[in-house]
Formats: sequence, structure tokens, C-alpha cells
Amino acid sequence: MPKVKTNSSAKKRFKVTGGGKITFQKAFKRHILTKKSTKRKRHMRKPGVVADANLHFVKRLLGMK
Repeated sequence: MPKVKTNSSAKKRFKVTGGGKITFQKAFKRHILTKKSTKRKRHMRKPGVVADANLHFVKRLLGMK
């Protein structure tokens, strides 16, 4: 039986926390930041948590399932 490979793009985008949650960095914070409000940019700093609906899919990409 061959080993299951982790999806390369997924391992760069997602991180597993100590509690088992999967986090990611929010989108739209790379450039053209002048027109975005300070509040919006501040909220994009915090890591996002993968929703329960997508959790099984992301876990499969990371080789956790």
C-alpha cells in the first residue's frame, strides 16, 4: 500500500492548532489597502477558523482523515 500524500497547497495554507482546530489567514490583505477601512484590515489580521461544513474536506487534504 503506498503512503498517502499531503496536498502541497493545503499544507501551505492551513495550520492545526493545539486544540485541533484548523486555521487559515484571511484573504484581501495583500495590496490596495488604502481604500479598506482600518477596522476591516484589523479583522483580517486574525486567523480564520475552517467552518464545520468544510472541515472534513480540509482534513482529507492535510492527510488527517
